[in-house]
Amino acid sequence: MLRIRRELVDEIVAHARRDHPDEACGVVAGPVGSDRPERFIPMLNAARSPTFYEFDSGDLLKLYREMDANDEVPVVIYHSHTATEAYPSRTDANIAAEPDAHYVLVSTREPDSHEFRSYRIVDAEITEEPVEILD
Repeated sequence: MLRIRRELVDEIVAHARRDHPDEACGVVAGPVGSDRPERFIPMLNAARSPTFYEFDSGDLLKLYREMDANDEVPVVIYHSHTATEAYPSRTDANIAAEPDAHYVLVSTREPDSHEFRSYRIVDAEITEEPVEILD
């Protein structure tokens, strides 16, 4: 189960809305071993695409060095889908490389509402998990 503060959910959704019609992507880091998302880190979608996201390799290297220095890990890895439901595509599943991360998808296909769902993805196998939003 993903437990995440409402303000982090709001920041993820706001980022997804800002980048629409392109997919947005980013990370929420947390202390090593805690499974607690704490630090919101919006990233640039290097693909600048409405159907695909890709972290810039230089930005990703910088992020991992920063997380290492702070004793953090990527607790949540998120991206948006702009025209489809919040469910990982085959490509999403194939590029998921952090077996301990929560993979959050936000759908911005509806202008006045959104879907916010979380998954575990290990060896391209997708398992949806409940989300508890903490106030």
